[in-house]
Amino acid sequence: MKTYQDWQALRETLNLRSDAYINGQFTPAKNGATFACINPTDESLLANVASCDEADVDYAVEVAQHAFRSGVWSEMAPGQRKRILQKWADLLAQHFDELALTDTLDMGKSISEMVNIDIPDSIDCLRWSAECIDKLYGEIAPTNPQNLALISREPLGVVAIITPWNYPLMMVMWKIAPALAAGNCVILKPSEKSPLSALRIAELATQAGVPDGVFNVLPGFGHTAGKALALHHGVGTLAFTGSSRVAGMLMQYAGQSNMKRVWLEAGGKSPCIVFDDCKDIQAAAQGAAVAIFTNQGEVCIACSRLYVHNSIKDEFLKHLLDAARQYVPGDPLDPATKMGPLVDKAQFERVTEFIESAIADGATLELGGVPNYSEGQGFFAAPTIFSDASHEMEFVREEIFGPVLAMMTFETEEEAIMLANDSKYGLGASIWTADLSRAHRVSRKLESGMVWVNTWGDGDTTVPFGGVKASGNGRDKSWHALEKYTEVKNTWIRL
Repeated sequence: MKTYQDWQALRETLNLRSDAYINGQFTPAKNGATFACINPTDESLLANVASCDEADVDYAVEVAQHAFRSGVWSEMAPGQRKRILQKWADLLAQHFDELALTDTLDMGKSISEMVNIDIPDSIDCLRWSAECIDKLYGEIAPTNPQNLALISREPLGVVAIITPWNYPLMMVMWKIAPALAAGNCVILKPSEKSPLSALRIAELATQAGVPDGVFNVLPGFGHTAGKALALHHGVGTLAFTGSSRVAGMLMQYAGQSNMKRVWLEAGGKSPCIVFDDCKDIQAAAQGAAVAIFTNQGEVCIACSRLYVHNSIKDEFLKHLLDAARQYVPGDPLDPATKMGPLVDKAQFERVTEFIESAIADGATLELGGVPNYSEGQGFFAAPTIFSDASHEMEFVREEIFGPVLAMMTFETEEEAIMLANDSKYGLGASIWTADLSRAHRVSRKLESGMVWVNTWGDGDTTVPFGGVKASGNGRDKSWHALEKYTEVKNTWIRL
């Protein structure tokens, strides 16, 4: 791992891209507009980034449609498409440190997390998706001998992808890798809060041999570029990760346009349940801390609702507070830092308001509290833990996206399940128990797309990621991601 001084030195050499990337080249927004991209650690200006709108979307869709219909990518031999994506992955690996530093500066994520999780996961996802390309077989239906029914999967055409700011490169790759592997052309709108790494990897895609027009990046705002993509009749599929509120709006836009498919990974308010038969309470408490304070709590699967059996509450809370105190906010370029700043002032104010509402509603503050802000000093918030919370409190029910934990107790397994399911969200859940039968039983009853037992957040590219209820539909990663970006075709031949 590089030192803090190494990362600072690399920062001086960093060449950040700021224009949109369309048809294999950087181009400013047609209206000339830009928005400021700010480093949340010190509030310094990183770049003035092109702010695309409807005109840029029209141009990008035209370019992508032309590339798709030409067959330059969709009809390329699968083995050749695979080799190009593998070369792209090699280029990402060659620019590993540059990409890690870019996202840390842009979003505030700790450099250690970028180096150990985000960049390796992104490269692995691209390599894995590339390997799938020449292993997707069609089917022959069991019809009568006088007919031949072929069932094939074909690319959908132009896929629009809108990604969040909390995992700038990793969330992008989870979506674009399978979409491109399936033969589609992609228009990506990264979050305006962290667009810089997406622009860089687009340039590297061209260097790897991805044809012009196949992968395009339009930085901009949701209410302009995002809305225009969702309403565009030339977009065949829309994939989105972000809030449940915006997800609902995108579904409406799809219905108002061409009824395009909309795949959504939306908000979360994940529960963590610790039963009294948990063998290692200290390990469970450390796991609960990781599940809420990782990435400053700006994690869709963050376990922000903690349910602990009443008989172990005091012991558990002691270990939880010890674990939480290890997450001291600091400069994310320091490899020892576990928590950097929140992404921007708006998110800082949102987290602050929820902490204030928890105090006003009568929850007991065990650690942290209302964060302080000084102009130009970054948007730092310390780990905050409340006990004696209840489901009547707003901070227990709504997604905060910050380092704020609500701790509650339960007496029976049935009560724990009821409390965990008492949410409009259903993205992830964590169970801590030594009873294998209980682990299976409770997992089945939890209304969640993902359940972790005696851990949190584990997984790899081979397993699907996604939720139920207001947390969305569809899945990222695994074979199921490739299914989202293909259409099933039946060809019936009379012999």
